[in-house]
Amino acid sequence: MSRVAYVNGRYVPHSRACVHIEDRGYQFSDGVYEVCEVRGGHLVDERRHLERLVRSLKELRMDMPMALAPMRVVLRETVARNRVSDGIAYLQVTRGVARRDHAFPPPGTRPSFVVTARSIDRARQETAAEDGVAVVTVPDNRWERVDIKTVSLLPNVMARQAAREQGAREAWFVDSKGMVTEGSSSNAWIVTNDGLVVTRPAERGILKGITRTVVLEIAAAQGLRVEERGFSVDEAKTAKEAFMTAASQIVMPVIAIDGSRIGNGAPGPVARELRARFHKIAEIAS
Repeated sequence: MSRVAYVNGRYVPHSRACVHIEDRGYQFSDGVYEVCEVRGGHLVDERRHLERLVRSLKELRMDMPMALAPMRVVLRETVARNRVSDGIAYLQVTRGVARRDHAFPPPGTRPSFVVTARSIDRARQETAAEDGVAVVTVPDNRWERVDIKTVSLLPNVMARQAAREQGAREAWFVDSKGMVTEGSSSNAWIVTNDGLVVTRPAERGILKGITRTVVLEIAAAQGLRVEERGFSVDEAKTAKEAFMTAASQIVMPVIAIDGSRIGNGAPGPVARELRARFHKIAEIAS
């Protein structure tokens, strides 16, 4: 079956979907995006993702392409037309099409809005979670406003490629003080040897991940001790457990950092339990 994309008001074959050459997303990375998990054909945590989208647009002084109610309809329709049972829905908003100029285009310029959806191999993801994955560390060279989910991801691209070339699944950014910030497309967590679950505060140094938010709720419901603070690479390497969270991976156990084994080299009980309980707490759209 051919894939379908929604592009500025029309559902079109994915292979022929296109935007204007002077779209500001293409020329300036002047746009934002969201990635929402699809499970059993239903969107996961759609409300939270759209709330974050609204925030990102406000931070960049960018208009909404449409009201939230019709946006939800477009998301569902795109998922349905692509017959996605387990996968992701991707939506992107840019400042629109205008003559190339660094300053904002004239008032009234219509934002561009694109939605795609694709399936992922759920069994493969579950196998990765059962086995655990490796990460590597790279210097954090991104702009300061990583709390805004912009499409400007070149440092993330280079970081992920560095991970792939070293046989790892993800790269964790490290700031000038040796502290882990977050992954190229995930939030980073550790479990200390005395059972404390640690992740960096969701301030301007990281993106406030939707999956991260749900995991914090699960941890609280489970009575786990949680501390939102920074942690160093050295602390991570000597931790009892490590894991990462993202809409496309849920809770993914990390068993090695820069080649150093974490804990006993296998996914730990905290990460496994958080993953198992995730969809009992997350909001599943009807």
